[in-house]
Amino acid sequence: MLSSFDDEPLELRIGDGTLAPGIEEALIGLGPGPEEQILADGSALFGPPDPDNVHVVATDDLPTDFRPEPGQVVAFAAPGGQETAGTVVALEPSGVRIDFNHPLSRRGLRLRVQILEVD
Repeated sequence: MLSSFDDEPLELRIGDGTLAPGIEEALIGLGPGPEEQILADGSALFGPPDPDNVHVVATDDLPTDFRPEPGQVVAFAAPGGQETAGTVVALEPSGVRIDFNHPLSRRGLRLRVQILEVD
């Protein structure tokens, strides 16, 4: 969860990559004012789930101390050194089925926002 309510306000410029494009789109048109709550579908904010992003990862390719459980969100190193999240879907004889779609893309979400200033 990204929150700055108990910290310094988050500064961003729409399109700078700080937030997912779908979240930015939900903020467009809002101006300074009181806190608001926006209800949104995760697939609209992070993109629709792609069935081709669900893969079986061989047990030998996972750390030996890793104890996967369905629903668990795990960080993986992606090509290029970036980190990506995967959600454990099921344990299978050949390995662990992992969904590499954004973990929130299949959920309904409530965004709590307060715009303090617009330049």
